Amino acid sequence: MILRTYEFDWTVVSSNFPRLLQGLEMTLIIAVIVIVLSMILAVPVALLRMSNIEVIRWVAQGYIEIFRCTPLLVQLFWVYYAMPTLTGITIPGEISAVIALTLNLTAFMAEAYRSGFQAVPIEQIEAGKMLRLTSWQRTRYIVIPQALRQQLPVIMSLDISLFKDTALVSTIAVADLMFTANKIASESYRALEILTTAALIYFVIAFPVSLILSKIERNMMNGDLRGGGRKKKSIAAQMVPGTKVQVA
Repeated sequence: MILRTYEFDWTVVSSNFPRLLQGLEMTLIIAVIVIVLSMILAVPVALLRMSNIEVIRWVAQGYIEIFRCTPLLVQLFWVYYAMPTLTGITIPGEISAVIALTLNLTAFMAEAYRSGFQAVPIEQIEAGKMLRLTSWQRTRYIVIPQALRQQLPVIMSLDISLFKDTALVSTIAVADLMFTANKIASESYRALEILTTAALIYFVIAFPVSLILSKIERNMMNGDLRGGGRKKKSIAAQMVPGTKVQVA
């Protein structure tokens, strides 16, 4: 049996790199819009999830569980193909991608927020009442800032996952990085070089953010340990070689 030796041709990457950058631009635009919208919309969803009114609480929880327990690809297809059947309005691929990704990320973000909200010491909320702050003022000035700080590693982790998940929008013909890479690969018959380059582009953007996430987790954990806690290092805190969590 004769083994065929593959001959790399990286000129196909250099000649098509501007097209890949155009696809990357679309990916980043979608990711930024979705992250911003989700971080805003997740606040009321998390508050509704904690409502004392049972009907409201169950509706919010139902929304969260639907989008957490179904595949994102199915959600994309449903918004792009099924929603126009219900509304009679054709939705462009880019808008469909933003809607589906926002609904999905908001569900995960809302649970992260809820966890942070519930971790705020009740004494601080009672102190806000003593200062005659309204419920909204207590939420805005006491609960939300502390919850965001505490849940920042989780929020950033969700954002990194969202950035990678944007590759799925290529399935509904959105000209993102993955769609562009697939198109160039089919035109040039050089899938190895093009798809490898696309993977490296995703990595170059996501990896530095993951390092920042690791540093934030280490800093927060060092602060907890100096306060007398005995917590173990998280997986993210161990991902950078040569770094240690200081124990007071």
